[in-house]
Amino acid sequence: MDLPSIGHNRAGLVIEVELRLFNSLARHNGMALAPQTMRIAADGTLGDLLRQIELPAARVHMALVNGRDVTPGLDGGIETAHPLQDGDVVALSGPIPYSWGYGSPVV
Repeated sequence: MDLPSIGHNRAGLVIEVELRLFNSLARHNGMALAPQTMRIAADGTLGDLLRQIELPAARVHMALVNGRDVTPGLDGGIETAHPLQDGDVVALSGPIPYSWGYGSPVV
């Protein structure tokens, strides 16, 4: 969805982002395993998206927006103030399980 270049009067406009949940978050709140298209306000943030799907930020151990890590927040958690734009792909993961066979995390 292309949004017009407007400033302060974007109230009521929405954007669409693709949400992908991994590891312990994969079945959060009964969501399907497939990527979900989510609609949020045009000035929405990662925190707004988390509130919409009722996912506490403390449960998210890794957050990627368009493949870029936005995990390190000021308080050591994820950066919930990260602004989202139309068409962004948001990937969220819970703790990554440990693979005893190979001795490395499974991603």
